[in-house]
Amino acid sequence: MSQPLSYSDLPRFPVVDVHISALTFDRALGLIDGWIARRERHYVNVCTTHTVLECHDAPELAAIVNQAGMATPDGMPLVWLGRLRGHPVERVYGPDLMLAVCERGQSRGYRHFFYGGAEGVAETLAARLRARFPRMLVAGVYSPPFRPLTAAEERDVAARINASGADIVWVGLGTPKQDYWVARFRPMLNAAVLIAVGAAFDFHTGRVRQAPHWMQRAGLEWFFRLTQDPRRLWKRYLLGNPRFVYLVTRQLLQRAYRPGLR
Repeated sequence: MSQPLSYSDLPRFPVVDVHISALTFDRALGLIDGWIARRERHYVNVCTTHTVLECHDAPELAAIVNQAGMATPDGMPLVWLGRLRGHPVERVYGPDLMLAVCERGQSRGYRHFFYGGAEGVAETLAARLRARFPRMLVAGVYSPPFRPLTAAEERDVAARINASGADIVWVGLGTPKQDYWVARFRPMLNAAVLIAVGAAFDFHTGRVRQAPHWMQRAGLEWFFRLTQDPRRLWKRYLLGNPRFVYLVTRQLLQRAYRPGLR
């Protein structure tokens, strides 16, 4: 049974410029339950190696992720690094987190708002999740245009979400756009939790295939996704993965030779 927790009690560990939450999956669910029960307002970033690299290149993004209620270890390399630091870390994978929260929210009356995806994706996602979890409450859906919103549109979106009475806003805009969005909209929204959940929208609507579980556990999901969409993802993985390994190795060596470093 998960217990309501305070995010301030949650330890973190550094991965380059990002402080990843040292979580088990059950603790992540307990935090979300506690925030909704206490009507606290937080946002969640699900973090991969790509997130870490984006944060390294953009200090303002690193600040956003480091101020999140949770910066979850979505990628297996982050799980392994957390365990190396002595934490009992489990993967808190965005698509699995969405399913688990939707399932447990049936008995708790959580109201879900789905923001993001191409036109029609949020509607399809909500319909498929409701078919899977018949007592799930859908507060609303919105697929934004593929451009920055105007100030008036931002106010309208915030008013729409607030009027829906949502407890949780699921945001699927891709990294880093979704991470900037949850930080920008957090002060405007009454929902307890905003969760930047990335590809979960496409996975759960069947637009993108998920890697087999054995590849996910082995840290090979990146390879599966690369084979599915090489034109879009080759740079992210074939250039980004070696860069991530270099930055993490440099950090580990610095800690080895200078033990006082975090």
